[in-house]
Amino acid sequence: MRVFRLGILLALTWLGLSAQDLREFEKKVTEFTLPNGLHFIVVERHDAPVVSFHTYVNAGSVDDPAGATGIAHMFEHMAFKGSDTIGTRDWPDERKALDAVEEAYDKIDAERNKGPKADQERIDVLQLQLKRAIDQAQVYVDPNEFARVIEQNGAVGLNAGTALGSTEYYYSLPSNRIELWFLLESQRFLHPVFREFYKERDVVMEERRMRIESSPQGKVLEDFLATAFMAHPYRNPGVGWPSDIASLRRSTAVDFFEKYYAPANINIAIVGDVNPAEARRMAERYFGPLPARPLPPLLHTVEPPQPGPKTAVVNSNTQPLLFIGYKRPDQYDPDDSVFDVIQMILSSGRTGLLYKEMVQEKRISLQAAAVATYPDGRYPNLFVFFVVPSLGHSVDENQKALDDLLVRFEAKKVDDETLAREKTKVRAGLIRRLGSNAGLASVMTTFYASYGNWRKMFTSLDDLNKVTAADVQRVALKYFVPESRTVAYTSPNLPSVGGRK
Repeated sequence: MRVFRLGILLALTWLGLSAQDLREFEKKVTEFTLPNGLHFIVVERHDAPVVSFHTYVNAGSVDDPAGATGIAHMFEHMAFKGSDTIGTRDWPDERKALDAVEEAYDKIDAERNKGPKADQERIDVLQLQLKRAIDQAQVYVDPNEFARVIEQNGAVGLNAGTALGSTEYYYSLPSNRIELWFLLESQRFLHPVFREFYKERDVVMEERRMRIESSPQGKVLEDFLATAFMAHPYRNPGVGWPSDIASLRRSTAVDFFEKYYAPANINIAIVGDVNPAEARRMAERYFGPLPARPLPPLLHTVEPPQPGPKTAVVNSNTQPLLFIGYKRPDQYDPDDSVFDVIQMILSSGRTGLLYKEMVQEKRISLQAAAVATYPDGRYPNLFVFFVVPSLGHSVDENQKALDDLLVRFEAKKVDDETLAREKTKVRAGLIRRLGSNAGLASVMTTFYASYGNWRKMFTSLDDLNKVTAADVQRVALKYFVPESRTVAYTSPNLPSVGGRK
């Protein structure tokens, strides 16, 4: 699952959500599936007159077609552009103008596809015609009307996010505005219009420049994943590769929507001051007209076994950074909870072994942390260590110190006191995510999409509690091996980096 999954587990006890309390919690939950396959989870929490809505589409950047990386992220932007009734000044004329944009773009692509025989002067002329067509289509746009209507009705937390395995849309409203959500959310999936596509494509390109190309950490992370994964789409940046972004077409977004936004590939959670019967009535009225479509095909690309250790180096004169990742199985593996426990032991704040040894005692690192699941858990992924060397200490020195720590960690079972302490933190820490309606809605949709049942959030906590010291040692010895390791670091002069032998 995603990186925040451990935080979800840590919060459950604060809410009283253990496996023993499942029956009591279920009394507050109503589930139903519309004939078109769209699934709803409704949770009653009448503490305040507020309702949170979370729409989870079981598709993300890992599903981007070859040559069109970034299209899942692009569609997230498109979903805020409204519909044929919201965000337009004159839809019939706007539709004609949007079609004219595509016709102009088709002519450019047709000329470019001639390869070396393409006429650059003709392309230049066609690009001017395209710009004029885009400007004409913009005349009919009422910018940001979709968001404006929502926020004028008291919405908070209006946002969306595209991860590798999902695209999610969410916000909260006063409970007397529930029907407005049903209307607006259903309309953007019933009648998506993909307006301002090429304007938003430029926005995404700028987003990439800021997040990756202008960020040493963004650059090294991108190279880290592209090196660690040879075939699997985890190697692709979620925002997309630059040449792919520049070539994205509105028609590609339409195809992605038709394929992955099938109702049966979506689940929605509604949490707060809500009447389940009324929610079902409105769901049938507003979302029922969505046409049923087949589920998209499963991803069939399997990452081949790693033949040996890999290294990526990024030139940078800024603060040195070091990422070390070890291949690990997906979130459905029986040892998934063991990786979470290992993360807590190694990287649980100031009591974690990484901080105590590398930051506090040796003072060779400004920061040292571990992440059990990266970049996503649905497919085999990485257990990652992130290290920021302190002034006067090198990447090489930090990697050797980490290697030495891992050798000692593997050689001796964790003591009962440490294991018990970290399990206590499971019951006490990171309670904020599920303390709100929005947090609970997010978690329930995530677990439903990932496991087919939101109840997995109860059993996941039980699985964590069953982890033993022997499990921790066994998994560390099995997976923290040089053969499955990928190292990426920044360097101004590309020095060689040592490692475990």
